[in-house]
Amino acid sequence: MNLFLNEKNNIVTEAIDGLVRSSSGRLSRLDGFPHIRVVTRSDWDKSKVALISGGGSGHEPAHAGFVGRGMLTAAVCGDVFASPSVDAVLAGILAVTGPAGCLLIVKNYTGDRLNFGLAAERAKSMGLKVSMVIVDDDIALPDLPQPRGLAGTLFVHKIAGCLAEHGKSLEEITAAANNVIAETKTISMSLDTCNVPGSPKSDRIPEGRAELGLGIHGEAGIEQIEFKNAKDAMGIVATRLAHEAADGELVVLLNNLGGASALEMSVLSHELINSSLSSRIKWMVGPGSLMTSLDMKGFSVTVFSAKPEELECLNEKVDISAWPGCNEVTSVDLKDLPGGLKPERPNPSEDPETRKLLQECCSVLIDSESDLNALDSHSGDGDTGSTLAGAARSLIQNSDRLPFANHSQLLKALGLELSESMGGSSGVLLAIFFASAGDAATNGASLHHALQKGLEQLQEVGGAKLGDRSMVDALKPGLEALEKSLADAAQAARSGANKTAEMSKAKVGRATYIGAEQLTGHVDPGAEAVARIFEHLAG
Repeated sequence: MNLFLNEKNNIVTEAIDGLVRSSSGRLSRLDGFPHIRVVTRSDWDKSKVALISGGGSGHEPAHAGFVGRGMLTAAVCGDVFASPSVDAVLAGILAVTGPAGCLLIVKNYTGDRLNFGLAAERAKSMGLKVSMVIVDDDIALPDLPQPRGLAGTLFVHKIAGCLAEHGKSLEEITAAANNVIAETKTISMSLDTCNVPGSPKSDRIPEGRAELGLGIHGEAGIEQIEFKNAKDAMGIVATRLAHEAADGELVVLLNNLGGASALEMSVLSHELINSSLSSRIKWMVGPGSLMTSLDMKGFSVTVFSAKPEELECLNEKVDISAWPGCNEVTSVDLKDLPGGLKPERPNPSEDPETRKLLQECCSVLIDSESDLNALDSHSGDGDTGSTLAGAARSLIQNSDRLPFANHSQLLKALGLELSESMGGSSGVLLAIFFASAGDAATNGASLHHALQKGLEQLQEVGGAKLGDRSMVDALKPGLEALEKSLADAAQAARSGANKTAEMSKAKVGRATYIGAEQLTGHVDPGAEAVARIFEHLAG
């Protein structure tokens, strides 16, 4: 897999300089490249307790992204997924530690414990006050002898950072950090492994499976489970956390392991808030990419039973863009829709034959979902089939409120339903088509001429003409031939749809951005849908 990276040996140094140079002067680094890679606060004057964290790179924005007033004083960066050296940690300690001392916040991995621990001892021998806490929030296995440090580390950064900013002593901050660690639990889930620069990708997680209890270095989880959907995945995670979390109200941190989209993370946030932990979740940090594992397609959830004074620290504002804040979980605030969005609906009426015809046409679109998505993958974003099928399902679901016995009102009602249920430009255009056809039928036009009027309005608003590679290429010839017979209309629509496969340039829609080599040989999905409807009507 291609990555936006340069020479493997320069990844970390280039990333650090990119971060420092874009920080408006708030961050600095020690002049120790390439072996000593330490990011520090530019405004640090050693008057308070210093906080240092770090470890292997690849977890961005952790750890350097959390350096700033109210959180870390410095971050020591190792190679990707590799602990920094003793000398690098010691350099960080010496650079920022004053008379008040220094706290090292270390995740529970052997390399980090050894290198940070030895650096701490060497600093102590030089007369510096140094303390160290070990974060071990992983609950993947109940009897794990050395639970790993995961995203719960960020709660330690924030609360210890707040106390340090307020001038607390090293002893007070160390005790507070250990209290946070004791009350913090994390578990992760992923659908795929990550891409480690310079190493072959592990494909241990097959399609349709999810791995539970992964570490942040690509380590295998405790088990692979069947993946159904976001709700089921979050339910499993929430159940595990419920067994381990302390009683009472919780602060949760929803962390993107690097490869999940913002849309997915928002859905996971919804499911977490509605999970078995729902009654206990009062505050949330995220969702966001906070402690990542390069581009791992997964998430982690951390729960923390916070005391009032710890909540105050979590809610204290910091000028660090990577920290998303600690936000209160509330109910959805519903506002009434504007009156203009609630048009009067015609009274429902029944005509079994018309109802059956509409349901059959909807079934054609639902059955064509995969085929139309496949066609759209060559010319758009691969969702035309799903968009049309979703609208068809909505029409079937709401069919009891349609005026089947009044065809002019039915056309208008179809336009209204599509405007509410169908997304994308195709939804708007079809809503215009049916609404305009309904108006024409109300004014006395025959069904055929009413549909022609609807097409004219669709073309005027959408701008598509015959030959532009759109649904119009099937709809226009189909409607023109409809005056003869349904069979002629179906044949004309099919011919028009097939011609779109010969068109190497689209003039409307997303396909206008696609090259000829991708378009040629593939029928436009909108035209194909129209042709299939006509063919079904012709029997």
